[in-house]
Amino acid sequence: MDFFGTILWPLKWAVEAILVAWHWLFTTLGLPAAGGLTWMLSIVGVVIIVRSALIPLFVRQIKSQRAMMELAPQIRKIQERYKGKRDQLSREAMSRETMDLYKKHGSSPLSGCWPLLVQMPIFFSMYYTLSDVKLHADRGVGGVGLLNAELTKQFNDAKLFEIAPFHQTLGDAWAAGATSTIVILAVLVVLMIASQFYTQLQIISKNLSPEAKTGQAYQMQRIMLWVLPLGFIFSGVFFPLGVVLYWFFSNLWTMAQQFVVIRELPTPGSEAAKAREERLARRGKALNSQGKVVSMAEYEEEQRRLLEESEKRKAVQPKRQQPMGKQRAKKQAQRSDGTGSTAKPDDDGSAGAPVS
Repeated sequence: MDFFGTILWPLKWAVEAILVAWHWLFTTLGLPAAGGLTWMLSIVGVVIIVRSALIPLFVRQIKSQRAMMELAPQIRKIQERYKGKRDQLSREAMSRETMDLYKKHGSSPLSGCWPLLVQMPIFFSMYYTLSDVKLHADRGVGGVGLLNAELTKQFNDAKLFEIAPFHQTLGDAWAAGATSTIVILAVLVVLMIASQFYTQLQIISKNLSPEAKTGQAYQMQRIMLWVLPLGFIFSGVFFPLGVVLYWFFSNLWTMAQQFVVIRELPTPGSEAAKAREERLARRGKALNSQGKVVSMAEYEEEQRRLLEESEKRKAVQPKRQQPMGKQRAKKQAQRSDGTGSTAKPDDDGSAGAPVS
């Protein structure tokens, strides 16, 4: 066992346990133990368990991304304050103020990457589990946990569509001249990359407000849109078929998850939010001030009530006093005294009779 295999041992044990549990369920339902469909559905089961466990992290990711969008105007103010300043101290001060702002609001430009980063150890655990299947089957041994020698042999003998072995990579298939396996793996790698690209594209094209599209987070998301698929082009050659299937089904989960979020919980001000408001309006409904779906009558009543409350607050607020000059203030004070005139002093300095 190599260094990474040792570190990932607990996760490999967990992956094997989930895989074996689903395999037991499907064989109990009558599917063949060494059937390709049985093991493919078992891999889908691993995706379901893993992605369900990551839903709380996904919700936190959405909240963090929304916070980033709200911070975009403040970040631009910091950038404008240091605009044109190229010295080291100014750059450090701008970076420090920006990071303090992120820390204060509990957000980060990397918030959108966390679900992917958390999945990577699980992904590598699946990679090591499937990569070792052929080696363990040849030696007559099992994995690190519940994937015993018998199950390992069944997995090694299983083939997708009764053609492509789950443990084989695109490079292995090319070296063996297995044309059918090459085609299946190539198609799956393309679908895996396309699904990853589309998932990221629908986020930055539909679920960002105009203000967010000028911020740093938007630029990072645009970079990820192209970097991640390019990375999978090269790594997909070395992934066993089982890992490619896992990543493809995981991308499908992400696509469906993002579709629901963008449709039902869009970012305020985004194209998706406007589309949702139009859908609600066609059904005679709208969003109230708390973001809940209500009837149009309730919405109009709430708007009328908010307008009345606003007008009442304005009415009880003290009116702003206009500034006045000294002469005007003096005349106003004289009018308040009721004299309406000034007094002309006598020669001895005392006030004389009013002069009209």
